[in-house]
Amino acid sequence: MRNKADIEKILDILNREYPDARCSLDHANPLELIVATILSAQCTDERVNKVTSGLFRKYKTAGDYSAVPLTQLEEDIRSTGFFRNKAKSLKGLGEALVEKHGGRVPETLDELVRLPGVGRKTANVVLGVAFGLPGMVVDTHVGRIAGRLGLTENTDPVKIEYDLMEQLPRDRWTVFGHQVIAHGRAVCTARNPRCPVCAMLQLCPFGQSRN
Repeated sequence: MRNKADIEKILDILNREYPDARCSLDHANPLELIVATILSAQCTDERVNKVTSGLFRKYKTAGDYSAVPLTQLEEDIRSTGFFRNKAKSLKGLGEALVEKHGGRVPETLDELVRLPGVGRKTANVVLGVAFGLPGMVVDTHVGRIAGRLGLTENTDPVKIEYDLMEQLPRDRWTVFGHQVIAHGRAVCTARNPRCPVCAMLQLCPFGQSRN
């Protein structure tokens, strides 16, 4: 856990280095975003965007996902990997949205995580990106970098999420996730982090330990 001054420095650096960081999944509405986020599990955003460019022309409502035969949906998303489980989640999602939410994506964390295929990460993506509500996304990049920066000592994503929410200003939760994911892809990679060129090196216990 870090003191407030260090956290402000980290946030300032992220703002400077990644001012335009945003969600890289193409979408036009909350339904498309929740579908794309489910598909992004164990798959690159680039691949998901290629698949959804056709998928979203074919399936426009929750009812469309609810009505389609499972085997057809599996074929439509096959290249994203784990397509059987993902197709089952998407069909279940469509059914739940139609039956319980009038076909609309709900706007609360509690309601979102009750939907098939939706965990806290996906729910927070939807809250932050689709609805403009504070959402602290913890994916592999965020979890890794939060640990390296000393923002958490936990490895469980939910515990990391709560550690970050406790320390970061509420209005920074969503953009922090986007910026850290960008940093994880560009600099602070899992296997060969580029510590010597990292703008946060002086604030990073992990980076300092490698010098």
